[in-house]
Amino acid sequence: MLHKLANLFGLVSNNIGIDLGTANTVVFSQGKGIVLYEPSIVAVDVRTGRVLAVGKGAKEMLGKTPESIQTVRPLRDGVITDFEATKVMLTHFINRAIGGSIFKPKPRVVIGVPSGVTQVEKRAVIDAARSAGAREVYLIAEPMAAAIGAGLPIEEPIGNMVVDIGGGTTEIAVISLAGIVVSNSIRIAGDEMTEAVAQHVKKKHHLLIGEQTAERVKIELGSAIYEDEERWMEIRGRDITGLPKVVKITNRNITEALEDVISSIINAIKSTLERTPPELASDIAERGIILAGGGSLLKNLHIRIERETGIKTDYCEDPITAVARGVGSVLENIELIRKVSMV
Repeated sequence: MLHKLANLFGLVSNNIGIDLGTANTVVFSQGKGIVLYEPSIVAVDVRTGRVLAVGKGAKEMLGKTPESIQTVRPLRDGVITDFEATKVMLTHFINRAIGGSIFKPKPRVVIGVPSGVTQVEKRAVIDAARSAGAREVYLIAEPMAAAIGAGLPIEEPIGNMVVDIGGGTTEIAVISLAGIVVSNSIRIAGDEMTEAVAQHVKKKHHLLIGEQTAERVKIELGSAIYEDEERWMEIRGRDITGLPKVVKITNRNITEALEDVISSIINAIKSTLERTPPELASDIAERGIILAGGGSLLKNLHIRIERETGIKTDYCEDPITAVARGVGSVLENIELIRKVSMV
C-alpha cells in the first residue's frame, strides 16, 4: 500500500548521478538511465541578471549575442569558475531530471569531478549541488566513475587503466581494489584541441572563426595520425580586414595543428605508466588501456596511443556517457559510494 502511494505521489527514489563537464553535463536518473545530455552553458541578460537559456538553447547563442546578453561557461578546465551560473545550471538540470511529481523529495546526488580538484574546488561543487536542491552530495573522481561505467572489475585486485578525455581535463588513473593507485590529471583536453584548430586557421589563413566552427572542423577533419587520404572542407569566418571570407582547409593541416595537444596527452599517459607498480603494470599490459570521454573520440587517437605505449588501447561502450553511467550505477550502493567517494 505504501509503495503504491509512493508511486502515486512521485515519492519513488529520484536520486541522480551527474557528469559535470566543462563542455557538457550528462545526467543519469535512478531507474531511468541517461535522461539529459546538454552543453554546460548559461545565457544571461546582463542588464537584469535574468537567465535566458541553459544548455542547448544557450549554446545556440554562442558568438551571436548582442552586448546585453552574455553566454557563460560556468566551468573551465573541469572546475567551477562561476559559482552562481553553476548553481543556476545545476538547479535547472536537477529539476528536469526529477520531473513533475507532486512532491519532490530532495535527491541524493553523485557527481563526477576531475581527480586533481582541490579542497576549495570540491567544496564549490558540493555547495552548488546543495543550493540546487540535493539532499546528499558525493563526489567521485571521473576516471573511477568512467571505469565503473565501462564495467571494469574495480573492486578486484587487478590493474585497470582508464584515460578519460573530456572537454577541460584529461584524467588518467590506474585502479585496483576500488581505489586509485596512480593518477594524473592535466588541464589539456577537448577544449584545447578546439582552440588549437582556431589558432591554426588564424595563423595560416588569417581568418578568425568561432568556437562552434572550430569544433566542427575538429570533428570532421581532426586525426591523431596523418592519413593517406586527403580530405577537406570550406569554412567561413572574418579575415583581418574585418570582412567575411571563405577558405579551404585539409585534414593534414588540422592533424598538424592538433599535434602539441595529442603529444601532451600521450606524455601524461606514459608518465602514469612509469609510476605504476610492476604487478599492476603487468595487468595493464595484458588487459589494455580503456578510453572514455568525448575528447577521446578524436579520429585514430586509440591507434596513436597504442603505437606510442605498446599497449592495446580501446574504447569503452559509449565513451561520452561512461562517467554519467558510472556515477549512476552506484546510486543504490551506498557502501560502494563510500568506498570510492572523494569526500
